[in-house]
Amino acid sequence: MANPLALIGLFGILALSGGAASAQTPPTRAELAAYRGLHAAAAQGSADDIQRLAEMGADPNTRDSNGRTPLHVAAFQGHGSSAQALITAGADSALLDNQRYDAVTIVAVRDDLPTLKALLAVGASAKLITSIYDGTALIAAAHLGHDGVVRELARAGAPLDHINNLGWTALIEAVILGDGGPRHTETVRALVEAGANPGIPDPNGVTSLQHAKSRNYRTITSILRQVQRR
Repeated sequence: MANPLALIGLFGILALSGGAASAQTPPTRAELAAYRGLHAAAAQGSADDIQRLAEMGADPNTRDSNGRTPLHVAAFQGHGSSAQALITAGADSALLDNQRYDAVTIVAVRDDLPTLKALLAVGASAKLITSIYDGTALIAAAHLGHDGVVRELARAGAPLDHINNLGWTALIEAVILGDGGPRHTETVRALVEAGANPGIPDPNGVTSLQHAKSRNYRTITSILRQVQRR
């Protein structure tokens, strides 16, 4: 098989170096300190202040210089109750920041299962197309081996077989961008159990099973072979 870096080009190189995570831009300390209004309340995790400000007419979808709404800030800071308060106050959970991330994808990359559950409980979607890769929260989580997040997103109806602009599904990313270790193995298992299709190939016609075999990921190969036999 050819060198995958030669095959996938610049976008793939970025992804292999951690693009799904590094493309996100959390607020800096200076930004957090300078926030006012709902952005400050979200940063501090104050659901009471969020409710009070919303009742006074504050816009829950106002943006900072990087396009972050208060909901994005709450997601980056891991404040689930504040995220819920913002959505209750009218925050649009489908809005994307300047890097094209929604709150759900932000917490998926952060491996923040409690905040993810809080967001999903009040209607945030697991189905949005996000990031410069036209991916999903599920693909980002699978790439990083966040197996618990993957299971939760699958339960919430995340598109299991979405193909991003690299030509990869969540299952393919879990194999080719993973390390074959326990968490990526459980990620593959979670995807397969949820119904992800292991027969979808990458742009070079290589399936997740073939990628796993070429990397000598024995447990992942076994999981994918069992699905193939069904």
